[in-house]
Amino acid sequence: MDPFATLGFPPKYDVDLRAVEKTHRELSRALHPDRYASAGASERRAALNKAADVNEAWRIVRDPVRRAEALFALAGVEVGETKEPKPDAELLMEVLEKREALADAKAARDAAKVHALADEMMKREQQVEAALAHAATFDASLVTKLGEMRFYRRFVDEASSILEQLE
Repeated sequence: MDPFATLGFPPKYDVDLRAVEKTHRELSRALHPDRYASAGASERRAALNKAADVNEAWRIVRDPVRRAEALFALAGVEVGETKEPKPDAELLMEVLEKREALADAKAARDAAKVHALADEMMKREQQVEAALAHAATFDASLVTKLGEMRFYRRFVDEASSILEQLE
């Protein structure tokens, strides 16, 4: 499924999420099962399937990692953590050091340090997103950016979870 085509938008990373969300809502209303209550079984089933596609397309497009994965897939580049090249050693060491600092901050119950680490990694993620937004094509040379974004996203998610525990 091409989530961009399903929602009626050109396939690109830099999308107007408000416009996509608005389209998603409009399509969801148009495909709502109540509108097809008196229709035949095949028409109801088709509308339900289309509604499911629209919802899945929205989930893909609103998530930065899944959006990039969809663009790579549309370009014929296989992605997935087991199909992508290994990140460089420098990135792995940096992430390992940041994870250790995060664990230390958690143990010390230092919410300010957790915030600072999360902010730093969010900025790094935003840099990757900017690179993807400016990419003319999603070819194999960009796949490493997707891996980086996954590392940063996981880190930020973990930091958010820690902050919830601390607060």
